[in-house]
Amino acid sequence: MPEAPNNPSTGHVDQIVHEKNKKALQFIEDVTTNADEIQERVLAEILSQSAHVEYLQRHGLDGRTDRESLKKLLPVVIYEDLHPDIQRIANGDTSPILCGQPISEFLTSSGTSGGERKLMPTIEEELERRSLLYSLLMPVMDQFVPGLEKGKGMYFLFVKSEAKTPGGLVARPVLTSYYKSRHFTDRSYDPYTAYTSPNETILCSDSYQSMYSQLLCGLCQNKEVLRVGAVFASGFIRAIRFLEKNWASLCNDIRTGTLDAQITDPSVREAVMKILKPDLKLAELIEKECSRASWQGIITRLWPNTKYIDVIVTGTMSQYIPTLDYYSNGLPLTCTMYASSECYFGLNLNPMCKPSEVSYTLIPTMAYFEFLPVHRNNGTTDSISVPKSLNEKEQRDLVDLVDVKLGQEYELVVTTYAGLYRYRVGDVLRVAGFKNKAPQFNFICRKNVVLSIDSDKTDEVELQNAVRNAVNHLEPFDASLIEYTSFADTSTIPGHYVLYWELLLGATPIPPSVFEDCCLAIEESLNSVYRQGRVSDKSIGPLEIKIVDVGTFDKLMDYALSRGASINQYKTPRCVKFEPIVELLNSRVLSNYFSPKCPKWVPGHKKWSTQN
Repeated sequence: MPEAPNNPSTGHVDQIVHEKNKKALQFIEDVTTNADEIQERVLAEILSQSAHVEYLQRHGLDGRTDRESLKKLLPVVIYEDLHPDIQRIANGDTSPILCGQPISEFLTSSGTSGGERKLMPTIEEELERRSLLYSLLMPVMDQFVPGLEKGKGMYFLFVKSEAKTPGGLVARPVLTSYYKSRHFTDRSYDPYTAYTSPNETILCSDSYQSMYSQLLCGLCQNKEVLRVGAVFASGFIRAIRFLEKNWASLCNDIRTGTLDAQITDPSVREAVMKILKPDLKLAELIEKECSRASWQGIITRLWPNTKYIDVIVTGTMSQYIPTLDYYSNGLPLTCTMYASSECYFGLNLNPMCKPSEVSYTLIPTMAYFEFLPVHRNNGTTDSISVPKSLNEKEQRDLVDLVDVKLGQEYELVVTTYAGLYRYRVGDVLRVAGFKNKAPQFNFICRKNVVLSIDSDKTDEVELQNAVRNAVNHLEPFDASLIEYTSFADTSTIPGHYVLYWELLLGATPIPPSVFEDCCLAIEESLNSVYRQGRVSDKSIGPLEIKIVDVGTFDKLMDYALSRGASINQYKTPRCVKFEPIVELLNSRVLSNYFSPKCPKWVPGHKKWSTQN
């Protein structure tokens, strides 16, 4: 970001930073020590502020704000339960349906309902809570990596497309909402939020121009960079891949001090030209390092003072850890925060730990938290299936924040200031420890998700329906699908979905174009988050179908049984991750085919009017 013109002196900055960090750490100490009392107060605030809303009155809460009434009267819900109310708000109904405060916009969740993004209501006040959580990250990090205020962060941050509902409310991803808010664009000077990317490059909606200009600014300030990152590991790797393709052009810009003609956004050009100056020595360094046959350690070679990479590598993002290690020569990978469209939850108080040891401490002021005990299914897949509807006993089984048990897995349930009550987020967490009275959680997985490359989430039912649609292309050839499974292949950049098909073939040969049509049919059947990743964000590569030899899935079952699976409980996993199983499948591939073009995707929900 452009630094404020009248920055305080270095000594004064150090004192300000010290005091700010001390205050933030004391806040964490206080809220975790008094977690249960704060949770009780948060619930009372939420329910009293919205006592008159239709949803609470419908369930007979009658102004009561205590836990017992909440648990007795309000059901535990999923998105589909709230969809009629959310649709009324989206269509322009301004009466207090879910929340006592006006809904300021909708946040589009990366989870989907009926193939489209979910709409999460939010209020203006929530931006304050998000900003508070962001403000805690660097004081925590300073305990482990001091001196970060003396340099800059090179973060690849992007806005995504937004739409308007029929009622005129904006619907957009939570990070796009934050980056476009005054909390981000008009923030006061803070050495911790000194980034190499000017605001204009982050807010540019053209993904190519945004990535190019952010990389260029990061290269120009390479000696000042002390930390690098993106939101997801996949996004950071995409930036390195972009550098591989475009380093010669970036190098030329730095050598000549002129900006490539493909960057046409006037505000971006103006912001970048304040940073870009001719630098022959830097251009030579970039050319020398990027021309090498191996890109191992490219991050530390181009940004030599980098101390760590700040990206999410928990959950499905853990598949990118080897690639990050390769590009960075093993720099520490830090996961600092845990958040979603529904609510911001907490932070990692030990950010320099190994990715496999990451745990998040939930901050009790963010929302009211409950936890539904989860029990793993027996079988060969490591996904966790959680029922959509709960019986009375399961509803009673929910426990409060301070009552979770060490080692137990739970599904997170939230009651928020913005109008979600006892809402199942869909994240499965395991209790890893405690900070005072507040539990710390490992993120295990998103429930029922079998495939994910970037922000996309494909569940088993959606995959099954997509495969069913694709198999229709085989009927004219008297061929049928015997069995299938899938794999999220991140060895390519960007990663892509792979489906392994075992077929019963008829007498008529099947042309390659038919299998390509099958690939495209699957992509057309997947949700809008996946299709946006393919079409707009370029964060997902073309889907691939691999045809395997007859008998392959019998061998897969034999392998599972040899490892102790019960023959009575065995079912073919719809997604595989275990490397020996992937190797077994790949060893029996007869042919493979890719989707020949991108699937259809239009910004916004099909029922919304798009906003350019």
